[in-house]
Amino acid sequence: MTLLCTPLEALHKELGAKMVPFAGYDMPLQYSAGIIREHVHTRQAAGLFDVSHMGQLIIEGSGSAAMLESLMPVDIEGLANNGLTYALFTNEQGGVLDDLIVTRLSKEKFFLVVNAGCKAQDIAHLRAHLSGQTLTVLEQHALLALQGPAAREVMRALCPGAAELLFMQGCSGVIDGVKVYITCSGYTGEDGFEISVPDGAAVDVARRLLSDQRVEAVGLGARDSLRLEAGLCLHGHELTSEIDPVQ
Repeated sequence: MTLLCTPLEALHKELGAKMVPFAGYDMPLQYSAGIIREHVHTRQAAGLFDVSHMGQLIIEGSGSAAMLESLMPVDIEGLANNGLTYALFTNEQGGVLDDLIVTRLSKEKFFLVVNAGCKAQDIAHLRAHLSGQTLTVLEQHALLALQGPAAREVMRALCPGAAELLFMQGCSGVIDGVKVYITCSGYTGEDGFEISVPDGAAVDVARRLLSDQRVEAVGLGARDSLRLEAGLCLHGHELTSEIDPVQ
């Protein structure tokens, strides 16, 4: 099978990454420092993760909030603009199909980030339940995650407005002239930000972040160990179609 590549593929190799297949993509497992060093650095300073393999979707149109609420046991109607919520797609039996983050961009426009391994399934699931809304897959956008106790100060130097975000809030911003959308929903147990950026600018933004001495590139290995240490669920393990949200 031919693996897909994220826009940061060449940068990963330049940084000495060990690349492995993951969810159909060629992804960095670790860099030369190793998983333990990357894990500890994220806990002490800031780690930069390439999560461009994940699905970025826009749902918009009349009734979008109600449609999304029919697919997940979450209060979507009550979300403020630029507010985020953790959500779960469930099947008819209540089992978890995927976990995701939903951001309300405006009254009837929502930004969804879904897991890479469930991306095709989630898109088909959404399309099967559209009732006049439109679904757009942001195929030309990368996603970077900056995680760790130093992440907020790093962000303050690049996009001061984003540095003021509270947990589970988002905003539009500009980093070195590039228009981005930034959320604050760290998935490592640390404070942090996710940056949705056009493919063509992804490497420049990543290099800008890595130019700060507090930031190091981190791969999938440390991502998993950080999530395990923080007690966060992982789809396919603690979340499956046989496990419901209450469980």
